[in-house]
Amino acid sequence: MSMTFASIKPVVLALAIGVGLLAQCHTARAQDGGTETALVAGGCFGCVEADFERVQGVEEVVSGFAGGDVANPTYRQVTGGGTGHLEVAQIRYDPDRIGYRQILDLFLRSIDPFDAGGQFCDRGQSYTTAIFARTEAQRQAAQAAIAQAERELGREIVTPVRGPAEFWPAEAYHQDYYRSDERVLTRFGWIDKADAYKRYRDACGRDARVREIWGADAPFAGG
Repeated sequence: MSMTFASIKPVVLALAIGVGLLAQCHTARAQDGGTETALVAGGCFGCVEADFERVQGVEEVVSGFAGGDVANPTYRQVTGGGTGHLEVAQIRYDPDRIGYRQILDLFLRSIDPFDAGGQFCDRGQSYTTAIFARTEAQRQAAQAAIAQAERELGREIVTPVRGPAEFWPAEAYHQDYYRSDERVLTRFGWIDKADAYKRYRDACGRDARVREIWGADAPFAGG
């Protein structure tokens, strides 16, 4: 089910379509059918994937890794530490339907931007947040989005804006985890991945913490 603009909090939309911001969002089109990509790290990549695949104008979200110096890393390598990679989500979107700045406004309101040690129950460098800007226009849009969020929250945001980074997709096992009916063994027994994802997200406190920070401006966390 797609999230329409009407269902996103009005303040988020107001920030996203402010004067002059959309002009910064329309970077050079990618070769795959005129879409563009945003690359963000928000802790658990499966959570970012699940959030943004609900957004109208987003064509595809792929979970993966970026920012390190190990080619084609595995999930085990990245979470084990030492690769320099973060868990990231590559968001492919139609810029005629949603802008890069809008993507970032939604992203910042889906994370804990004050946590430099990880996200929620996931700790360590590989779970820290970042925005990877591919172009100068993306860098400027990211800095503007962070500045606006800092004004709204009245605190410094620790999520950095980093430069271009090669994206490495995670193993197929991790893609679309949140909606898979494949069964896996968990501490709750043999359950499907979709159920395991919901239980993990709730136990990790992601939505509760996002609501605590952002209140009604949290577009994915619910009431």
